[in-house]
Amino acid sequence: MVKICCIGAGYVGGPTMAMIALKCPDIQVVVVDISKPRIAAWNSDELPIYEPGLDEVVKACRDKNLFFSTEVEKHVAEADIVFVSVNTPTKTRGLGAGKAADLTYWESAARMIADVSKSDKIVVEKSTVPVKTAEAIEKILTHNNNGIHFQILSNPEFLAEGTAIEDLAKPDRVLIGGRETPEGQKAVAALKAVYAHWVPEDRILTTNLWSAELSKLAANAFLAQRISSINAMSALCESTGANVSEVAYAVGKDSRIGPKFLNASVGFGGSCFQKDILNLVYICECNGLPDVAHYWKQVVQINDYQKTRFVKRVVSSMFNTVSGKKIAILGFAFKKDTGDTRETPAIDVCHGLLGDKALLSIYDPQVTEDQIKRDLAMNKFDWDHPQHLQPQSPTAFKQVSVVWDAYEATKDAHGVCIITEWEEFKKLDYQRIYDNMQKPAFIFDGRNVLNVQALRKIGFIVYSIGKPLDPWVKDLQVSI
Repeated sequence: MVKICCIGAGYVGGPTMAMIALKCPDIQVVVVDISKPRIAAWNSDELPIYEPGLDEVVKACRDKNLFFSTEVEKHVAEADIVFVSVNTPTKTRGLGAGKAADLTYWESAARMIADVSKSDKIVVEKSTVPVKTAEAIEKILTHNNNGIHFQILSNPEFLAEGTAIEDLAKPDRVLIGGRETPEGQKAVAALKAVYAHWVPEDRILTTNLWSAELSKLAANAFLAQRISSINAMSALCESTGANVSEVAYAVGKDSRIGPKFLNASVGFGGSCFQKDILNLVYICECNGLPDVAHYWKQVVQINDYQKTRFVKRVVSSMFNTVSGKKIAILGFAFKKDTGDTRETPAIDVCHGLLGDKALLSIYDPQVTEDQIKRDLAMNKFDWDHPQHLQPQSPTAFKQVSVVWDAYEATKDAHGVCIITEWEEFKKLDYQRIYDNMQKPAFIFDGRNVLNVQALRKIGFIVYSIGKPLDPWVKDLQVSI
């Protein structure tokens, strides 16, 4: 029986290994992590991450051929294939701070694999890593190998949170990069055989190591670039009276462009986009390509601009001050159908409003009060470092309350900001919300999910990103 071990039980490792176990009943899969609470959660009825369909997949295989354990070294030693899915956070200090990836966790995982291995192994990079990481890992393993042979493969993940299970079951492509040597190609074939249990042959792409590593960064950079492009257009639409949804629809009808990722919003978030682009910027700078680095950096800068622009719109619409005013924040996760708050635009929007002394009432169906308060208390990039290095009991925000109901959040509020496109926000009783708000009542739709005409009929003053401005908002001068 082939034995697979995955180091790291997070958003990538857990769901990916669960799907492999489901589709490959003849393979034993063990997910290991040093975090006892996280492994305990994977072994319980309350999984540590929320992802539609994940529960069913885990429960179908758990304790049959899928196991979650804190006995890291034991299971690594026994495995034929070791996936490494540990964090590669952005460095917060030292060389490349704010851009380069911190490979501390990767390096210690590689050294541990070398220490405990008694048999040849295939080591698979699963976390997003900078180009040439495989080469560094290879050096650590070959210099500490005790006569054991390791083959390094790059197998980047292309999951979208909220649809991860579907993405794993029917991927657009599986990418495997390996050395162009007989041993390297043999390792590629071994991993390919795992995926071939359920992925059609023509969707399993094989490349050299560097192409696989760079493809992941490139894919995320291209997707983020589309969002920044339509968000840049949304600012122009507001200035000219155009409707960004109509522009996006017209542009998306061009078969060369296509309609996906052309929804204007308050900005992109998630654990990958910003981190991967900054990583790409750093790699370009290190390779003497400042113009290319500057090009990609602009994608992140437009994203920051969009969040700032949204906050300015909120403040200027409400008589140029939100001091002492209750603002309801609906949605804190970076997108619907996930409880993930990493790099969510909500953090910057909340900080911007708190900076003007607003009183925030926050509601998200999947994010806990503890998580929200921790996110608001954290320094940039700290979210990606281990839990014990993060603020433990954040009490810094007396102006923030977290509630478990949208009507409670909006009661007596001066304004409502929609930050996450949860389906339930489209179905709320906005007449009821209007009746219980201070007047004039403002709605700022950061996701363009609401019916603007219907809201205006009720009496709301509405700002919707990239849509023709409400006469009220139009008359207010704002430098954006």
